Amino acid sequence: MSYLIGVDLGGTKIEAALLNKTDLSVVERKRIPTDGHLGYESIIYRLSELVKGLAAKYDFKPNHIGVGTPGSLDPILNAMKNCNATAINGKPMKDDLERLMGCEVRLSNDANCFALAEALMGVVPDVLPKAEVVFGIILGTGVGGGIVVNGKVINGRQGIGGEWGHNYLDESGGRCFCGNVGCNERIIAGPALQRYYTSLTGHEKLLKDIVDDWRNGTNDAATQTMERLFVYFGKAISQVINLLDPDAIVIGGGVGNIDELYTRGPIEARKYVINNGRLDTLFLKPKLGDSAGVFGAAML
Repeated sequence: MSYLIGVDLGGTKIEAALLNKTDLSVVERKRIPTDGHLGYESIIYRLSELVKGLAAKYDFKPNHIGVGTPGSLDPILNAMKNCNATAINGKPMKDDLERLMGCEVRLSNDANCFALAEALMGVVPDVLPKAEVVFGIILGTGVGGGIVVNGKVINGRQGIGGEWGHNYLDESGGRCFCGNVGCNERIIAGPALQRYYTSLTGHEKLLKDIVDDWRNGTNDAATQTMERLFVYFGKAISQVINLLDPDAIVIGGGVGNIDELYTRGPIEARKYVINNGRLDTLFLKPKLGDSAGVFGAAML
């Protein structure tokens, strides 16, 4: 039997999955803590040992593995950047992992892996099997995106393909950790919405409770917060649609669990899409859950 191995490297856990290459069925998955506080060398060693152990169990020597990362590889500098697991930033992780494991390593951002998995083995083939362009969104504690065209991830010359979370949206979002002001992430991510609610009320509340208050019609501040989400999501995603004109947009992450985003979001986006008042792009809920990242990594 021939296999694919993918790794999802997160801030708290490292997950590896072994897939049957023929039908992409899962043979085995295993998770270990990232233990990022122990530093970069520890992270890459733990990752390599996890993969080696999984491959040895099935008497399989991989020619290459895929790794989804919380940032991206700069293809010019050959170093990691924009990682929330900060010990990785500036490090030549691709080269170091290849040295440790003796095989080719293909790295991509976790949102790219999410998009690839949903485009090839998730919701998109179920609903739109002939889709050519898919945009995958991670909309949760942060905002990320990935572009898949004809089954391939678009990483880009600078390794920032699909980096939608740090497009400019509105100054009211304030300064972002990336150094810019008004990024999508500062306005429509979960923590940003909670901060906005607190600015109106002086009280902190979890997003799920804000959503409940809005649905119950009991809280004007909750209504303002949710309207902010829908309006600004529509503005932000319309830019992607005007640029890429994707067949489908798949929304992952905690904010993506808000059902009304799939109805109100397209209504708001249609106002800014250059298509004579029509919007034919499909907005889809993901199928693979938290498995998407590791499956997408295996398919790199």
